[in-house]
Amino acid sequence: MPLRTPVPVLPGRERPVTDPDTPSHGDAPPDVIRPGSAGEHVFQDQVGSTDRADRFYGDQLRDRLLPRMVEFIGRMEMAFIATADGHGECDSSLRAGPPGFVEVIDEHTLAYPEYRGNGVYASLGNLVENPHIGLLMVDFTESLIGLHVNGRARIMDDDAFRAAFPGHARDRAAGRRAERWVVVEVEEAYIHCRKHIPRMERVTQRRAWGTDDPARKGGDFFGAKGTPQRAPRPARRRFPSTTHLGAGASRALRRRPHQA
Repeated sequence: MPLRTPVPVLPGRERPVTDPDTPSHGDAPPDVIRPGSAGEHVFQDQVGSTDRADRFYGDQLRDRLLPRMVEFIGRMEMAFIATADGHGECDSSLRAGPPGFVEVIDEHTLAYPEYRGNGVYASLGNLVENPHIGLLMVDFTESLIGLHVNGRARIMDDDAFRAAFPGHARDRAAGRRAERWVVVEVEEAYIHCRKHIPRMERVTQRRAWGTDDPARKGGDFFGAKGTPQRAPRPARRRFPSTTHLGAGASRALRRRPHQA
């Protein structure tokens, strides 16, 4: 299985040096490398779920898109996109389009279009620093199942994408053409179980693709305009993300100040 590789970051935004005692896939022989992150493995060990996790990895996690996954993607009308910058600060977003707007290039590659938006480019900006990406597609109306696809992304202008992948840049919505594409090299693909997915009912909807009308885009729905951009926060102690683990596991995953 492909491993999650170190994150390239922009100059001046480097991460702290990793603790030399931190578990590393790189020291393990290829036949004992497990999918997933070191954090997954430490937490699994802490709560006694290693065997369950290994069964899931073996039964469900693949390094490519299987035929039924390709069929599933071909009828999806939305995808949740997860990205993070070079420091690990996260962002999640929604992409939507007519069925099949996420294009499967081959079993190892998919792509989705980026249209004109609010000009912030939060997801694309993260990918500039950190190419790792996670997609979650969920069928709320028929199969009640989800599909995770994790991988490494690159950004291509629309003209370059059309030249590289002729026949795949289909303008599925009339009058709507992508500005650019995110091409994802698939590293992990696996199921999201249905037990907590709510069943929804499809209704007829006219979508205003590509509009700049503030009302159609949602306007100031949450009443943010005119409020202070930042406000004082109550004093609180900020805990590192690993404090929920036992002391041994926590030390294994983060550098402690006195070890510097």
